Amino acid sequence: MHQSNKASVAVIALAAVAVSFVLGFRSGATSAAQQSLAATVANQAAGKPSSVDFAPFWKAWNIINEKYAGTSTSDQDKVYGAIEGMTASLGDPYTVFFPPAESKMFASEIAGNFEGVGMEIGIKDGRLVVVSPIKGSPAEAAGVKAGDAIARIDETDAAGLSTDQAVQLIRGKSGTKVRLGLARDGKPFSVTIVRAKIDLPTVRTAVKQEASSAGSTTADSGTGLRKDGIFVISLFSFSENSANLFREALREFVKSGSHKLVIDLRGNPGGYLEAAVDMASWFLPDGAIVVHESFGKGVPEQVYRSKGYNIFTDKLKLVVLVDGGSASASEILAGALSENGRAILVGAKTFGKGSVQELVNLTPDTSLKVTIAKWLTPKGNSISKQGITPDYMVPMTEADARAERDPQMDKAVELLSKLP
Repeated sequence: MHQSNKASVAVIALAAVAVSFVLGFRSGATSAAQQSLAATVANQAAGKPSSVDFAPFWKAWNIINEKYAGTSTSDQDKVYGAIEGMTASLGDPYTVFFPPAESKMFASEIAGNFEGVGMEIGIKDGRLVVVSPIKGSPAEAAGVKAGDAIARIDETDAAGLSTDQAVQLIRGKSGTKVRLGLARDGKPFSVTIVRAKIDLPTVRTAVKQEASSAGSTTADSGTGLRKDGIFVISLFSFSENSANLFREALREFVKSGSHKLVIDLRGNPGGYLEAAVDMASWFLPDGAIVVHESFGKGVPEQVYRSKGYNIFTDKLKLVVLVDGGSASASEILAGALSENGRAILVGAKTFGKGSVQELVNLTPDTSLKVTIAKWLTPKGNSISKQGITPDYMVPMTEADARAERDPQMDKAVELLSKLP
């Protein structure tokens, strides 16, 4: 998620909330109840869009206050509910209002300090799905896979839940349990997962274990250089410090003397846009397009370009591994390296999470995560929904996983081995 706190946007957002009260009164306030209600409303002069009639809102507000026979909520909770309804009307699962408790929870999540099962979730084709389990997490240990559909969370039907509502149900204190009803390839199953403190991994330089003639497994240690001369960097997230860690991994690669590199983005749900741009800059000349941000509504798009570190010559041979768990910033990096002719993509089609969210503080204890733009690849292809299709489509089956086979990595190695 691309995150920034722009003062101008925050002011507009606050004004928009206040306007719902002001114009509601001015548009249709004729009863004494509406008039008395207006006296208690704060910020009545903030922002006044002339094209919106809020009379129905105020009428519904008063009817509920006067006639509703059930357990009533506070007026402030009604306001929160109205904002939630407004965001839901957009039909965008990534635009979400956070009341105080949820706002605090989300802030801890993006800071990397949270307890839960350790998986990224999203909406795909109208269903709640697992984008990717976090490496080394309880979800991964329980066998949860990218692409699994979420049908139930404990006793709650997941149909119609937003991603953030689902997160609230799945997360919890370390040591407690949550039962998930999942479906994979149309086949339902359930898993019970013990929540834990989640440590977000970022970068690992790793080698594949290779069988020796004696049948045991061996691996080079302390370096990402495989025995066949291919260097592997696994990137698990695009966090605040991932760009620096990636630079250190590239330093290891350079020291190894190899010119054949695999960047493994499988199961990487993304993160900060700036990190993806920085990483792409190691391979692209100055000014090369990394990604377009399209804002719509006649607003000029923003183009993010390579910073031109470009330390590798044409001798570098690069393969990027992607799958259905590669999303957001992963798709930006993969698309930039592919469409600029610097990498071959191998694996499965990516998730298709190509939108930009900004986190705006509405009040000191509430916030709004709002989609402000869509991401396009350097050639102008939309990442949203359709994702990125690799040059070589290589399936990874359940049988492969059980046998600890990795046909996607094998294909990458095959391609690099054939190159001079």
